[in-house]
Amino acid sequence: DRYPRKWLMILGNVWSFVILVTALSLGKLDSLTSVYLLGMAMVVGRAISSNAESAYVPNICTKEELLSANALSSGGWSAAMGIGAGIGGLTISQYGIETALWIDSMTFLVAIILIVTLPHGGPDKSVILSGGPRAMLGEILSGWKYILSKPPIRRVVLAKAMWASGGGAQVFLLILIGREAGFGDVAAGIGILYMARGFGSGFGPIISRRFMTNDELVPYLLGGVLIISGAFYMAVAISEWTAIILVYVFISHAASGVNWVLSTTMLQKRSEDEWLGRVFGTDSLGITLTMGLSTVAAGLILENDFLTLRETIVATGALQILAGLLWVLLATPQEKKMLDESVQAN
Repeated sequence: DRYPRKWLMILGNVWSFVILVTALSLGKLDSLTSVYLLGMAMVVGRAISSNAESAYVPNICTKEELLSANALSSGGWSAAMGIGAGIGGLTISQYGIETALWIDSMTFLVAIILIVTLPHGGPDKSVILSGGPRAMLGEILSGWKYILSKPPIRRVVLAKAMWASGGGAQVFLLILIGREAGFGDVAAGIGILYMARGFGSGFGPIISRRFMTNDELVPYLLGGVLIISGAFYMAVAISEWTAIILVYVFISHAASGVNWVLSTTMLQKRSEDEWLGRVFGTDSLGITLTMGLSTVAAGLILENDFLTLRETIVATGALQILAGLLWVLLATPQEKKMLDESVQAN
């Protein structure tokens, strides 16, 4: 909301490229601590570019185009993740981690070249703000007040965090499943599972677009896809870990992809441009904080043998089903009321 969003997207990718190349050049991947620090630094770049992108898109699309744009964005991200995970897993198994990361670093340069060709996408120069850290903090707090004062925005921000209550742990648990499932080499097995996850995340929003444009279904959809997402992870837990779990992971993340695209589109339509960056920044804060807590909780549960791996997967699926039911019971009536008022006004 303060700086040009196009250049923030470029900055995020430049940051990621420099951090990764520096770590590889200096050989700083030889300890767990350095890997953690690298991961944290890389996520900073992602946080800058991702939120700038979400705030940027409504400035180059009409409201009618937003759903298609977000579905295509999700499809592109998911295809890249699916192909990248598959090829990355095979590359690591054959040539090692550092070779895969050198190849990966080049993708940030490709992203920078593509973003440079894009038009300016806000914020409007007349509303670019100035001031020191205190002013910035005040603007962030104003953004939180804006979200809390707008129930239609507040509900949707919570919907993404609700997915992350189980979804955060599932991202981590997929790695453990890949180690135990019989998909060949460990790195290749993890890559195959993440490929299924990636392709599902992109396929779901594209195939479900007609449901996301159905005004009668939309109030139920965010909760419904949470229930589907959780149910299919529970199916993973109770099944033999053969090729069938790739189908379950695919379907689960197809549902979570619908949640992601629909909620992003809702936030873009319901938020004013001058607040978009702060809305999506807060949205990311809620998701990542919930994912972090979910992942740490799952790790502690497994490390202390409170539950087995399969039981932990069941618990994460149950959390998502509960979150979906809460949405249907508590948020859907408010969404229907808002929709009815909009229809009457038009």
